[in-house]
Amino acid sequence: MNTTSKVAVCSRSFSQNSTLRAELLTRYQHVTFNDAGRQLTGEDLVEFLRGHDKAIVALETIDASLLSRLPELKVVSKFGVGLDMLDLGAMKKNGVRLGWTAGVNKRAVSELVVAFSILMLRKVPAANLEVREGVWRQHKGSLLSGKTVGIIGCGPVGRDVALLMQAFGCEVLVNDVADTSEFCLQHQAVGVSLAELLGRADVVTIHTPLNNSTRNLLHAENLALMKPGAILVNLARGGLVDEQALKSMLKEGRLAAAAFDVFAQEPPTDQELIRLPNFLATPHIGGSAHEAILAMGRAAIEGLDRHSAP
Repeated sequence: MNTTSKVAVCSRSFSQNSTLRAELLTRYQHVTFNDAGRQLTGEDLVEFLRGHDKAIVALETIDASLLSRLPELKVVSKFGVGLDMLDLGAMKKNGVRLGWTAGVNKRAVSELVVAFSILMLRKVPAANLEVREGVWRQHKGSLLSGKTVGIIGCGPVGRDVALLMQAFGCEVLVNDVADTSEFCLQHQAVGVSLAELLGRADVVTIHTPLNNSTRNLLHAENLALMKPGAILVNLARGGLVDEQALKSMLKEGRLAAAAFDVFAQEPPTDQELIRLPNFLATPHIGGSAHEAILAMGRAAIEGLDRHSAP
């Protein structure tokens, strides 16, 4: 057991998990958990991390300003996969190492992509709202089977989505800045441009990180390339899609439906968008399966000891 390092666990989900707590405490004697269940930001986050040389973070922002006030912090280990909340340049400059494992929650996210796709194609959210209001009307939807699915971002999650979609006999189109030719050859997917993917797909699902090159990737002009009967799924990161342009398209029937688990601002404040009958919103639960939480937590524990320069 490490009796010298002091570990701060910012993540509420990790802190509430008895299995992960016990496994971490077998390795480290001095651990501070977020037992208050607070979302740590600003001064609260600085005070929580103060005096610790290692930290497990989830959606907390680790930037230059924070690191300048915490010279004792030497390791940040990620509970989850997205790195957009971490200023990697500032971490490197301050000598803070990163513990991170890619794709550790991929099956939790990819299964939810399939679920969202089916729900929206079958118009389940709209039908559910009507039944709750006393309206009994059968909606005629479409099957996922045989559809063309466009996957933007062919990393661990995107590739897992491709494999699941092929079980439904879907044609899979992929778009990525990296070379996907080997994956496409092995798994009968087709690499295409973003414009072609948007124009052909019945279901478009996004699996890119959020950075300067992907922010607002699906802006109004790109959204307009999608077929009117298509649906859009985003379980990656808020900020990848222009939500105002999306709302206009959904209201005007220029896009059939959309399902989002992530938003540019969380929780989202655009009630008009959230209440549209052809829009499904969930509170960033893509990785919130029991199995995924354990996998992410164990990877974060490993990251405290196995880390590298950002």
